[in-house]
Amino acid sequence: MRIRVLGSAAGGGFPQWNCNCRNCRGARDGSLRAQPRTQSSLAVFGADAQSVVLINASPDIRQQLMACRDLQPARAARDTAIAAVLLMDAQIDHTIGLMMLRESTQPLRLWCTDRVYRDLTEANPLLSILGHYCGVERRRIALGEPFAIEPVSGVEFTALPLNSKPPPFSPNRTAPEPGDNIGLRICNTRTARTLFYTPGLGFMDELVWEQLYRADTVLIDGTFWSDDEMSTQGLHGKSARSMGHMPLAGVNGMLEWLTRLPGSTRKVLVHINNTNPILDDDSAERAKLTRCGVEVAYDGMELDP
Repeated sequence: MRIRVLGSAAGGGFPQWNCNCRNCRGARDGSLRAQPRTQSSLAVFGADAQSVVLINASPDIRQQLMACRDLQPARAARDTAIAAVLLMDAQIDHTIGLMMLRESTQPLRLWCTDRVYRDLTEANPLLSILGHYCGVERRRIALGEPFAIEPVSGVEFTALPLNSKPPPFSPNRTAPEPGDNIGLRICNTRTARTLFYTPGLGFMDELVWEQLYRADTVLIDGTFWSDDEMSTQGLHGKSARSMGHMPLAGVNGMLEWLTRLPGSTRKVLVHINNTNPILDDDSAERAKLTRCGVEVAYDGMELDP
């Protein structure tokens, strides 16, 4: 099993097209030592490197596919290594890339929970629109039940409910329920080593903590450094927690939890918002992560749990 981070940024990417915060401005004019990043997505390769599961389909999917040659095995006039797409939630930045896959020569095999499927057929009828193009062959994700995705061999997936929020367009935005957002346990069945993936996490509960503690690698929500990050930069008044993301810093913040994990656990932050100071390679916040043994994901990063 091999996992490639196709995109490591939060919605809007980095730098964000209309943002002039310190990070985005510095990334554009070269005054900041920082890597550009596209919106979050993963590719999970099984024993057969020519078949992958795409986890989330970001608006940057075309750029991400072009940057990873392994995703185009070129076995036919039109071909792709993408055997299936698995959605962690119904957020725009995790689903709009499905429209870019509409030229598929067969229906897209799509794995998602019932809650996500409802949001993408009713509140935002993305899947209905795709029915006019390649079509969708939907597979149901049942929470807590391990499953495999053929023909990606040697990999087992298990979805767990997360305490976070569904998208703003969802009728359940203010009343989230299990299945709106999932964490994903990805297991190499040949080595029994696991990675737990949680790009959106609003609250640490016992179930999630158990999965993090047991995992060999955690790829986890690093969206914001502080709870008031957006308001202090004059962007808007929403807090990190109100948007469904635990901030890294502060009491009961993500970093506090990560430092409690075993020393052998590889800890990697993903889904980084453009305002987060950890994007600056020379920032004090980035140095603190390094001291704590926490990495920051980047586009093209390879993980082998």
